[in-house]
Amino acid sequence: MLTRREMLGTLGTAVFAGAASTVAAQVPRDHVKPDARITNGRIRQSVMGWCFKPMPAVELAKHCRDIGIEGIEGISADDYPAVRKLGLKISLISSHGFAKGPFNPANHEFCIQKLRESIDLAVEVNCRNVITFTGMREPGIDDEQGAKNCVDCFKQVIGYAEKKKVNLVLEHLNSRDNSHPMKGHPGYFGDDVDFCVELINRVGSDNMKLLFDIYHVQIMNGDVIRRIRQYKDLIGHYHTAGNPGRCELDENQEINYPEIMREIVKTGYKGFVAQEFIPTWDDPVAALRHAAVVCDV
Repeated sequence: MLTRREMLGTLGTAVFAGAASTVAAQVPRDHVKPDARITNGRIRQSVMGWCFKPMPAVELAKHCRDIGIEGIEGISADDYPAVRKLGLKISLISSHGFAKGPFNPANHEFCIQKLRESIDLAVEVNCRNVITFTGMREPGIDDEQGAKNCVDCFKQVIGYAEKKKVNLVLEHLNSRDNSHPMKGHPGYFGDDVDFCVELINRVGSDNMKLLFDIYHVQIMNGDVIRRIRQYKDLIGHYHTAGNPGRCELDENQEINYPEIMREIVKTGYKGFVAQEFIPTWDDPVAALRHAAVVCDV
């Protein structure tokens, strides 16, 4: 029989060991060699170009090639030929943007046109996914009507996507962080990942998928690994970033990326995981190299 003091001591040791295990799962900045690169390749990695501006897309692509990153997205279509010549794939095609979305039916013609143009571009550059969004909430439109508006709009273009063998991937965004225009999106309608899945199911097509942004899901819903398991058949693309702050994937943020990547591998996912963090280190290429190694499980 243990005394109360012995029991508390044993519990404290177990808690400490668990905490140490969690910390150890993060990969500190100084644990990655300056010339480290992807070696396992079980996660097909990409990079979001806007995060690394003002670095030119072609320069970023050269660094990606050196690190072993396969794809790039979020860059101008004018740069596609040059980065593809370097051997990189275009991992995601942009469309109508997150602000002017199908939540308001007045935007439907615009959204459909942009989505169809993006689908055509995706076919041209051999990319499987085109991003889409719900848009922002607007006065006078309640949530159920907004949901109906979104589904109606997606249904008007999903047949074209099916014909072209391209996916529309709906991105869930957080509406909590108001510190920076790209760290959070107050007023965004699709700010609950479970609700975004409901919209996808209401469209009713195998070519309508979820863009699972790990950073945004952590902020709004949490329980990331359980949701990856739950929605694995609907996920068409992933984004990363450290939380809080949309920073590097290092020991100064709360998300356990190595374990999340191992779970993604277990689901059999074969698409891209794109690094979409905003670098804070003096050397953004070192930050990208670090993130690539963290996710190379």
